[in-house]
Amino acid sequence: MGSGSKQIKFGTDGWRAIMCDTFTFANVRLVVQAIATYLLDSQKADKGVIIGHDARFLAERFAEEAAKVMIANGIKVYMLPEDAPTPVVAYAVTLHRSAGAVMFTASHNPPEYNGIKYIPEYGGPASNDITKAIEGNLGQPVVAAAESIDLESARRQGQLEIIDPRPEYFEQISKIVDLEAISNSGLKIVCDPMFASGRHYLPDILKANGCQVEVIHGHRDPLFGGGLPEPTATELAPLADRVKATGSHLGLATDGDADRFGVIDGTGRYITPNQVIALLLVHLVEHREYEGAVVRTVATTHLLDRLAEKYGLELIETPVGFKHICAEMRTRPVIIGGEESGGLSIGAHIPEKDGILANLLIAEMQAVRRESLTHLLEEIMAEVGTVHSRRIDLRYPDEKKASLVQELVAVPPETIAGRKLAGITDIDGAKLILEDGSWFLVRPSGTEPLLRIYIEGESEQEVQEIQDAVTALVEDH
Repeated sequence: MGSGSKQIKFGTDGWRAIMCDTFTFANVRLVVQAIATYLLDSQKADKGVIIGHDARFLAERFAEEAAKVMIANGIKVYMLPEDAPTPVVAYAVTLHRSAGAVMFTASHNPPEYNGIKYIPEYGGPASNDITKAIEGNLGQPVVAAAESIDLESARRQGQLEIIDPRPEYFEQISKIVDLEAISNSGLKIVCDPMFASGRHYLPDILKANGCQVEVIHGHRDPLFGGGLPEPTATELAPLADRVKATGSHLGLATDGDADRFGVIDGTGRYITPNQVIALLLVHLVEHREYEGAVVRTVATTHLLDRLAEKYGLELIETPVGFKHICAEMRTRPVIIGGEESGGLSIGAHIPEKDGILANLLIAEMQAVRRESLTHLLEEIMAEVGTVHSRRIDLRYPDEKKASLVQELVAVPPETIAGRKLAGITDIDGAKLILEDGSWFLVRPSGTEPLLRIYIEGESEQEVQEIQDAVTALVEDH
């Protein structure tokens, strides 16, 4: 295995690294060659492959190099005319029945990062088996002919085709979202694509359906205005301010590749991903009469469990990572699958998180219910119980993370913050459920010397008490 390939480490959703450090043209070629070898070995190559990219620095150049490698391996390439969201590229895979897609994106990471994810033929995140197969090919040299490929000549010869999946993606969305309800509602919405790839999607769909739409941060900026393309409460403060200043009903945001969502209600309040998923579950069951399972990751709110119990629905808990939700969506009817980090999809769509869809469903809910999201949340919690969620990161030595988790599972404390232990889950870290329904999850970061701590309780005070107790427990270890 070459020295370059040793630097390449795949995470939960592909390979991400810092440009000019590990994310170089040479290493990109190695990864794309590994994907090409996987396609050839699995006899999928004759279906061709889609190559897409987000709005990051040098994204087009990396995509062009990937196209040369694929064509040199005898694999037809479909490319998009400009940067596009990950869910749109994933949908294009199913639309064109290709062998998959190579997507250049670092999602919500800082601007110096870039990344590659392979999207298989089913239009969702790659499974662990597929990722391992690709990783196993990383030592192979890039086909020599890749250096001499001329993309214009390849296009004339039919080895490269430019596709624009926007019209078909918009048509797909129109089948899922009640755009007529949105159109008749007179909604006033501020959109924040965060200088990234959602800028020609969410605002365009809303404008085409009669909404008054104002767009902020709506031009491409590979530096993301000096911030992060991550729709958190902090990063969306300008959106919240603009919603209040304009008297709008909603503020809707998408992250760097538009697979994650961010929602501000008409009061300027940030609605957390946990809350958005719960709101949409209620909407899809009560207004749309959807049937199926509810799927959430182990770190996502138990508000979904309470709602599933209320509606008599199956609740499935998965490890962290949308690929695990995708696996469930591919095998059974699913109403909604979501994760606390801001990703969701529904059973009528592709098994890939889609921030555009999530935001449009929130707009539909607002149009139908004509109440603030805050008020709707209060109604839900008045019926099934109040829930407050929090995530913190604690620095912790890499070499001690595994033993801490093992000890928490094997020899858990009898009480935490005066609350008795009621159950343990160990599917991804150590999750301890307490007698009053509150819980916490200790999960090691796969890339940093950190512990991710997720906490949920019925009040902010309870969450703080559990946080203090867990922090002391970790420090004692």
